[in-house]
Amino acid sequence: MTKMTQTGWRLGVALGALLVATAASADPFAATGTFDGRIGASGPNRGPIVAGGEAVIAARGLAAGQQITLRQGGEALEGAPFTASEDGTLETRIAIPASAAPGVYPVVVEAAGDAPFATIMDLKVSKQVEPMGQDAYDFQAVEIVQNPYQVAVGKEAIFVTGAVGRPPVKVSELAKLDPATLEIVARVTPPEAPQNDTGRGGGVFAVYGVGLAEDAGQVWVTNTRQNSVAVYSADDLSLIKQFPVDTVGHPRDAVYANGKVYVTATFEPKVHVFDTETLEEVAVIELASKRRGEAFATASLSLAPEAGKLFVSSLRSEEVAVIDMVSDTQTGGFVIDGSDNTIGLAATADGARVFTVAQGNDAVTILDGNSGEVIRQVNIGANPLNAVVEPTTGNVYVALRNGNAVVVMSPEGEVLANLPVGSLPNHLAADGQGQVYVVNKSAGQDDPSANRLTRITAK
Repeated sequence: MTKMTQTGWRLGVALGALLVATAASADPFAATGTFDGRIGASGPNRGPIVAGGEAVIAARGLAAGQQITLRQGGEALEGAPFTASEDGTLETRIAIPASAAPGVYPVVVEAAGDAPFATIMDLKVSKQVEPMGQDAYDFQAVEIVQNPYQVAVGKEAIFVTGAVGRPPVKVSELAKLDPATLEIVARVTPPEAPQNDTGRGGGVFAVYGVGLAEDAGQVWVTNTRQNSVAVYSADDLSLIKQFPVDTVGHPRDAVYANGKVYVTATFEPKVHVFDTETLEEVAVIELASKRRGEAFATASLSLAPEAGKLFVSSLRSEEVAVIDMVSDTQTGGFVIDGSDNTIGLAATADGARVFTVAQGNDAVTILDGNSGEVIRQVNIGANPLNAVVEPTTGNVYVALRNGNAVVVMSPEGEVLANLPVGSLPNHLAADGQGQVYVVNKSAGQDDPSANRLTRITAK
């Protein structure tokens, strides 16, 4: 079982011989143990954990019949100890008190038996945000590609990407929409990818991130599964160039400015730069962490065109790097205290404000784009993922992946609206004319809100 980031649980460092497992175990320091499995939690139906609700605990890699005790604040949680099944898995539920405030709570996991161990995990209780402010907005929603990932908006067209499943991905599309009617006017399936090491075929060069180089007539996409990028015609979506496998490590975002496209390499301290005229890679910008002993783990990218800057978020070291687009070098960076698993970010056009979103503790942090000073931090709801600044008002639109909504926030951090938009909203873009577009994924085959693009217009 992989780490369930939507729940806020994170596996800590195993303490093994240093901690006693439970009161039912052997004498202290009588045995040592390790844990190579996984343990995680979510709310019911993989939703958020909220006050007054339940957390679903799931684990694997335990010993058959091994007993597990969960402690918070030094007290064993109700129902403990929990017992693993014969195959070493565990699934149970614990109640979350109605009095629990939103936030991240440390929980001790203790395992008894012949191989005792203990570990620390964080349990995130998310804020419940009820729908609000819908009357101040108009909505137009259309069904688009399967499992949409990102959206890019130009003056003459809207472009969306979508990809389904894990490698080898066989279902993926790049689509072009008419901005007036939101009808799909062109769509293309990426070419087949080379055979991979799984022996199951290479699938296709599935498309995830998307950036529009409108004056060059190009759409740039990231092929995350193949560590590559590709260029398509903005006119008819014909393929202009497919870059080789392993051009960019786990690429996420693609942003265009001044004849160049900047692509983030997720978890690596790098931003790759491509020339739209020569269609060649021209630079790799190395990013240094402002935290001692840490490495910058690149995630999202946001352009501040009036300032000639790019801002880049770091997932693991909780910081923002600043890139000068003339020299294509890092010129600064800000540490973000109180932010956990910082993934998305959005900058104002002049670079005066930067808004970061953190999935780990549901925080939106407002930064001074020049000094890096934290102006305000707001707990905004379950699992914020991406954000965009709507330039005509300065308001910030944030996709709440587990809240199934878009939150609208003033530049000062006041929550103005919570707008339901369907399951798992993933990415947003603004058109500069007062409208914001959001794409949302699917919660399953019977999800009536799946695979949509929604245009949000303030009245």
